[in-house]
Amino acid sequence: MSDNEIKRYITITKLASFFVAILVLLSGVILFIFFSSFRKPPAQAEQEERPIPVEVIQVQPEDIPIVLTGFGEVRTLATVPISSEISGRIIRIHPRLEAGEVISAGEVLFEIDPSDYQVKLQSAQAGLEQAKHVLKRLQEQFASDQGRLKTLERTKDLAYSEFQRVKQLFEKEKVGTQSNVEQTERTYNQTLDAFNQLAQSVELYPLRIKEAEESVKTAEAQLAQAEINLTRTQVKALFHARIKSVNLEVGQYVNPGMVVMTLSDDSILEISIPLDAKQAIQWLPFQKDDMNIDSAWFPPLEPKECEILWTEDKENHKWKGVLHRIERYDEKTRTIYAVVRVEKGNIYSQSEDKIPLVQGMFCQVKIPGKTLIGIYRLPDTAVSFEGTVYVAEDNRLRSIQVERLYIQGDEVFVSGLNPGTIVITTRLINPMGNSLLEIKKRGDKETVL
Repeated sequence: MSDNEIKRYITITKLASFFVAILVLLSGVILFIFFSSFRKPPAQAEQEERPIPVEVIQVQPEDIPIVLTGFGEVRTLATVPISSEISGRIIRIHPRLEAGEVISAGEVLFEIDPSDYQVKLQSAQAGLEQAKHVLKRLQEQFASDQGRLKTLERTKDLAYSEFQRVKQLFEKEKVGTQSNVEQTERTYNQTLDAFNQLAQSVELYPLRIKEAEESVKTAEAQLAQAEINLTRTQVKALFHARIKSVNLEVGQYVNPGMVVMTLSDDSILEISIPLDAKQAIQWLPFQKDDMNIDSAWFPPLEPKECEILWTEDKENHKWKGVLHRIERYDEKTRTIYAVVRVEKGNIYSQSEDKIPLVQGMFCQVKIPGKTLIGIYRLPDTAVSFEGTVYVAEDNRLRSIQVERLYIQGDEVFVSGLNPGTIVITTRLINPMGNSLLEIKKRGDKETVL
């Protein structure tokens, strides 16, 4: 076969393959159209709006007293360190002188050896008696010397008259002698000197008596001090006291100022409650009419009754206290410390077991504050942090901006709503406005129609 024939054969083969491919493609298109004619279009689905299930409450304005809540530790009003006021050796201590024991008022806690102080008391008594005798003797001598001074004055006058008479007789009448004149003059001078000495002594008597009276007072003071020191040999409990700590033994020598025990007065307890300064100023019941313009401090608080709950068992152990005062302001934490006092009649809990409120207990305290007028109470799930509240209007979702006034537990007090507003309490995350709602009352399983 020649080359031309071969080329012609190849060309014919390629054309035949091309036409076969065209026929196969056309057959496929015809079959697709044929089978497609038997297929039915799918039914068109109807789009339905799905409602959001929510719980709601219908709100009305209320007058609600604010309750400030804080935590604090119970403390006694008085914790007194006890030390001896005199020195000496301990000879006796109370049989129940141990930490935790309660000692009644007037009972002797410990006694110091009184021997030295009894001797000092006797010495002071003797010194007082001696001072009184000295004073009495001076007073008697003063009265006696006053009488002697009058007599001596009369004697002086007589001696002077005699001297003048003898002198004149001798000088004018030449009666007598010069020796008689000198003798009468000597007698007068002696009498005058005795009078002057006694007069000077009498003038000093008031001063000497005053000194003696001061000596008596000094002796009386020394006696009183000796009596006080003797009584101080017995140290007694001044109140119904709980022994907090004790470091004392029989035979121990004590000095003045040495603390040997600490007593606590549990009849009055206090709890210091730290409160946010801004909230405290805004809501605490201050007595504005009783402000002291001379003192840069908070005005007195109204004595409102407070509820005290032990954090270890809030349900079963509660006490009553009274709001008493502002104790201090902490500039570092911007905190105001309000003190709640518990008097003797409220020390035991209101439960049947009557557990006492004890120093050191950590408690939650609820303090009644001012009253909010015409505000709305909502659960915290109904109010966003930005103050947005979702409400239901014609079964559609709407949003309202409110003012958060106070948060109390799981409730939020707000303003900016209208009476009868239906508030959604279900927490919603970025819902679409005007969404359809499936409304249920809060705590109710039935749908609101």
